[in-house]
Amino acid sequence: METLLILVAIVVAFTIYKKLTAPKVTLVTKSQLNELMLDKKSKRSYIDVRTTDEFNQKKIKGFKNIPLQSLNKRASEIDKTAPVVLLCASGARSMQAARILSKLGYSDLINVRGGIGH
Repeated sequence: METLLILVAIVVAFTIYKKLTAPKVTLVTKSQLNELMLDKKSKRSYIDVRTTDEFNQKKIKGFKNIPLQSLNKRASEIDKTAPVVLLCASGARSMQAARILSKLGYSDLINVRGGIGH
């Protein structure tokens, strides 16, 4: 019984830790993304973290392709002073990208909910 309580405490502590350390990411829909892209007055970086093959099959005008696996090496290509809009096929890799960029000091991160697939 004591072992079970310790395991439950560990799981709860881990869950709280993950919530506290999760990057603060604004989630937007595809229609909200369209509005952002129409706003030419605001400077933003648009990053597609899909693989190069995926990107070449279905490009979205205005997005730069930096595959998730290359993000750590290529993060310096992204302006830290502007909001960063992240996109992938489903929203999962772009959320991983948000975690990486958050750890690298990027603070204004926007993820397209559901990616381009929805």
